[in-house]
Amino acid sequence: MTTPFPFTAVVGQDDLRLALLLNAVSPSVGGVLVRGEKGTAKSTAVRALTSLLPKVAVVPGCRFSCDPASPDPGCPDGPHEGGGGGTSRPARMVELPVGASEDRLVGALDIERALAEGVKAFEPGLLAAAHRGILYVDEVNLLHDHLVDLLLDAAAMGASYVEREGVSVRHAARFLLVGTMNPEEGELRPQLLDRFGLTVEVAASREPDQRVEVVRRRLAYDDDPAGFAARWADEEAAVRQRVVAARELLPSVRLGDAALRQIAATCAAFEVDGMRADIVMARTATALAAWAGRTDVLAEDVRQAALLALPHRRRRNPFDAPGLDEDKLDQTLEEFAGDDDPDPDGDGGGPGGGGGQPEPDEGPADDGAGAAPPEAGEGEPAPGGAGEQSPVRAAEPFRTKVLSVPGIGEGAAGRRSRARTEQGRTTGARRPEGALTKLHLAATVRAAAPHQRARGRSGRGLVVRRDDLRQATREGREGNLVLFVVDASGSMAARQRMSAVKGAVLSLLLDAYQRRDKVGLVTFRGSAAEVVLPPTSSVDAAAARLESLPTGGRTPLAAGLLKAHDVLRVERLRDPARRALVVVVTDGRATGGPEPVALAARAARLFAAEGIASVVVDCESGPVRLGLAGQLAGELGGTAVTLDELRADSIAGLVKDVQRRAA
Repeated sequence: MTTPFPFTAVVGQDDLRLALLLNAVSPSVGGVLVRGEKGTAKSTAVRALTSLLPKVAVVPGCRFSCDPASPDPGCPDGPHEGGGGGTSRPARMVELPVGASEDRLVGALDIERALAEGVKAFEPGLLAAAHRGILYVDEVNLLHDHLVDLLLDAAAMGASYVEREGVSVRHAARFLLVGTMNPEEGELRPQLLDRFGLTVEVAASREPDQRVEVVRRRLAYDDDPAGFAARWADEEAAVRQRVVAARELLPSVRLGDAALRQIAATCAAFEVDGMRADIVMARTATALAAWAGRTDVLAEDVRQAALLALPHRRRRNPFDAPGLDEDKLDQTLEEFAGDDDPDPDGDGGGPGGGGGQPEPDEGPADDGAGAAPPEAGEGEPAPGGAGEQSPVRAAEPFRTKVLSVPGIGEGAAGRRSRARTEQGRTTGARRPEGALTKLHLAATVRAAAPHQRARGRSGRGLVVRRDDLRQATREGREGNLVLFVVDASGSMAARQRMSAVKGAVLSLLLDAYQRRDKVGLVTFRGSAAEVVLPPTSSVDAAAARLESLPTGGRTPLAAGLLKAHDVLRVERLRDPARRALVVVVTDGRATGGPEPVALAARAARLFAAEGIASVVVDCESGPVRLGLAGQLAGELGGTAVTLDELRADSIAGLVKDVQRRAA
């Protein structure tokens, strides 16, 4: 593979190289997801794969790359005669930009021909170009949700269906899906994550000699790209020949019952969802045997297949780090090792027992948290950590009510608040302001139709002028910036409330992940507030910071609000279209600094004056309640909910909603 980077210079590049080659041997493996930090040659390695793929035979002139031996009977450019001669071309790697439009991905009506010639003609998109090749998505975790949905449909059915603007087209779309991502910028939706057959983690090596070699080869490539490629041509040709030989051997590889039992037992032991993992492991193990020049699948092939196919599938929630317990894997494989004769005792312990390891006893939520008496820390300023308590574990997360920003925004596509977007349902049409981005065909035709005789129309084509064009207005959902402002003072640790508070914030973080929001975290305690996590798309990072959050000291509520206001001011300069939702998690007390209550009220009024949407999660508990969180919500111009009302299935929350609607 021609690349200026040695594979040994990046940790995990050997696995990446193997995963890409296995997909070259057997495209049915299902693609590769490459996770890793920036600057680790992820994209370079992927782009080098195309030179190792065999050429593709296509029907001449077919825009959908039909195979002349068995052309697609429903091809829009067909029908093609089967068994006819064809031409060969190199396999394509089509890149899907993160900001691509839906039209660019699936194709659309050829507007120019429709208006000029009066005919319905389909203009293919990237899915058609990627058929029988590679579809590469760099920064796949930043891909818009509507494009992810289209990719999922095409990957599941092996075809793309286009029903829009009077066009009804179906064409084959079987491609090798390869994506790269930096986990620090956010995670993938589980549905898309499962569509990648294999996954690998890469990271830069910390060995100086290997890093020196990277720099040396990069400089050599920059000085003489052609000479550098010639230097590695023989090695690349040898790899290409090995890929061809492995493809020819693949149909002869035998996957015995013993290997199948190991695959099934491994997937069951790691509790992966569905059956796709079993199928991918079987295909990967078969490809590994063919790559090694063998016709039998061995236990080592099953083990390697598990390391590539299972880490991204065993995540039970977005905050679980991907990975695989190799000791547990070895134990499962050893337990189900054997010949191809059925094992009457093969059901003991594997599928349901998780390798025989009992679940850890978590104990009570405050166990080991170093819980202090309720009054500890509240009356002390906690300088230098005085009065600080150890972090407590978060309670079990739950499904939360939907919190949204009122009004209609124009931010990045997401799933939280109403917004005018490029996708979504069409709600009307208007004259374009600036460049036309989404044509409303029916409205354009209606605007042009009354003027056809005056414009001297004589043929089939419609005479359209600039003033006739209409922009479609669409309404969908946007992602917001959800900024958490969390009270970490000593009063929050009283009665072991912090565990429940962390559980509530963790639940809201999970909701933010599902709705494609950016999140930030501000905490306040002692005598000051701190930006624990600046606004980011990585909800995992926010969950990790929350887990290690200590408590103790006074309650500088005003400092927390002012710090949050400053964070929003800076973020508006970076991303002015993204609206913010401030979630203040507190019992409403203010005890830090001079005149703490009055100062907190003045800070809260800044949010109300600027129309910033806010929700106060009232953490007050006990028989006597002061209602301070409700007063704070009033000053903020927002709403207040209790921890119980925050739950989506809360009866109290439902009653309150009904009462609010009635009022």
